[in-house]
Amino acid sequence: MSDFATVEEAIEEIRKGNMVVVVDDEDRENEGDLIVAAETLTPEHVNFMATYAKGLICTPMEAEYLDRLEIFPMVSNNTDNHETAFTVSVDADTTTTGISAFERCETVKRLIDPTAKPENFRRPGHVFPLRSVPGGVLRRAGHTETTTDLAKLAGLAPAGLCCEIMDDDGHMMRTPRLIEFSREHGLKLITVKALIEYRKRTECFVEKIAEADLPSKYGHFRIHAYESKLDGKCHLAIVKGDVKGKENVLVRVHSECLTGDALGSLRCDCGEQLATALKRIEAEGEGMVLYMRQEGRGIGLGNKMRAYELQDHGKDTVEANVLLGFAPDERDYGIGAQILADMGLTTIRLMTNNPAKRAGLEGYGLKIVDRVALEVPTNEYNQNYMKVKKTKMGHILAEKI
Repeated sequence: MSDFATVEEAIEEIRKGNMVVVVDDEDRENEGDLIVAAETLTPEHVNFMATYAKGLICTPMEAEYLDRLEIFPMVSNNTDNHETAFTVSVDADTTTTGISAFERCETVKRLIDPTAKPENFRRPGHVFPLRSVPGGVLRRAGHTETTTDLAKLAGLAPAGLCCEIMDDDGHMMRTPRLIEFSREHGLKLITVKALIEYRKRTECFVEKIAEADLPSKYGHFRIHAYESKLDGKCHLAIVKGDVKGKENVLVRVHSECLTGDALGSLRCDCGEQLATALKRIEAEGEGMVLYMRQEGRGIGLGNKMRAYELQDHGKDTVEANVLLGFAPDERDYGIGAQILADMGLTTIRLMTNNPAKRAGLEGYGLKIVDRVALEVPTNEYNQNYMKVKKTKMGHILAEKI
């Protein structure tokens, strides 16, 4: 039995008025928070947080509430490590001192009351609102956004309480202790990462914005432009034939590489892979190249140039990424999977040498019936790069390097 609940189970707990424990990423704070929805909040919840979690009890809310009530940021220049968006603290004007569990609960309920006005709150107070960013955990993977997302997914007002969980010795509880804590108190435990994956799997974040004819030196295609609602990036589906509703369609999911695709760089195999994929699809008479704006395996063009500079001084492509503070591969295939689904594809033959790409797409409900190798000859400039892809990144390459 897993130590972690499903996101669906956590949402149901929130809907029923129960608390859940959420742990964030090890590369972030690696901390756990107790979370409950504001709409179902009771003084007992507040008292439990103060007694057993012991951290700072905060009230994450969507901006609409805070703007309407004229509750402004605590500071104009936020220098917090994770840019936690504290506002001025408040008490409801119906409270006395405002500090008791009952009066803090009263203040929180007033914050989400649609009839409340700015003058109904004293400033400062004993309730600490946090402003969540639009887009929730898909824009910022913090407990603030986790709280508002869980409440919204449960069909409740997008606001709640969160409180960091400290151990008896005063240190923050990490994952092993959080598992014990959750078991001891009968609470569901999930991760922020799981919530992110859940939202990407269950919500649509792409919109088709244009479609046009594309005659090219590789063949005659139809090009479809999709815009991501998350970051505004435009991705392209380059299509041959009528693929909608077809099974086992030949597909290449290609990450943008300006240097390889447009400049003919010999440092990588990207440009040749793109050309080969388009030629194969033209020859087959049906298929798609999905061109994803994920330059440099997701780190962006500028950072890719920084990585190149490090490689010029002896580092390999993986080492360079890590030195710059990135994972070896930062790509996310959720948006790509949604575009493929919107184009009517459910089962595909995927042109790739990268098992991680297959796993990444299958995680979003696509069925990949076959992996079609897309190996191109190496050259004197990319031999080490190709060796690293094979030995460190698990790419399946037949050629001896």
